[in-house]
Amino acid sequence: MLEFSIIARRGGFQLEVDSLFLSEWTVLFGPSGSGKSTLLRILAGLDQPGRRGPERTRISLDGQLLTDLPNGVALPLGQRKTSLVSQHPSLFPHLSVIANIEFGLRGWDRKSRKARVDEMLELVDARALVGRRTMDLSGGEAQRVALARALAPCPRLLLLDEPFSALDSSASDSLLTRLERWLPANRVQTVMATHDATDAFATHAAVALLVNGKLEALGPAHQVLEQERQRLLGRIGGR
Repeated sequence: MLEFSIIARRGGFQLEVDSLFLSEWTVLFGPSGSGKSTLLRILAGLDQPGRRGPERTRISLDGQLLTDLPNGVALPLGQRKTSLVSQHPSLFPHLSVIANIEFGLRGWDRKSRKARVDEMLELVDARALVGRRTMDLSGGEAQRVALARALAPCPRLLLLDEPFSALDSSASDSLLTRLERWLPANRVQTVMATHDATDAFATHAAVALLVNGKLEALGPAHQVLEQERQRLLGRIGGR
């Protein structure tokens, strides 16, 4: 259960959202510039609105406050159990594929680390990348490794920002199918930002519609995105 109340200003843009995500998988849908990436970065703790004036941020995960704690500070990133994967993988170029995935497993013994890395490589279909240098990876391969790195330390909340943009439609659909089974089974609540309505329908997720920095609707895809579905059907029928 993810609950949040956020007001954040970025230049002339204002994000103002107040919601409760109960679904194990929520698709954050909206056009470019609607505030999807800003919201995910704030939820991840990478972007923190000010505490004075009109800005505020209050986030809780499974009843635990991540921000607005009694002492006025946010929970340190390392204690949030939250991972963010963006469309720009940002892998560590000086580390191998395996070392990147192991990065968040400090404190794990060698045998446990190896087992976890193997599991993550299998999950994202990246076993063929073992031994490769990150600088030699294609965009799609780098995104797979970034996803494996984000999942390795057992996050409770996974935030995905257009994470499959470098994958072709077949690879993207295959990976989404794997994640749709694995994430709920491992109690990982997921919020995925996209401007592609097919992602929302493919995952059977709840859909949060973000428009101009405000959450306009939250519910099943067939209700929230009915207008978008009709638009897509119209485009197909008009060919």
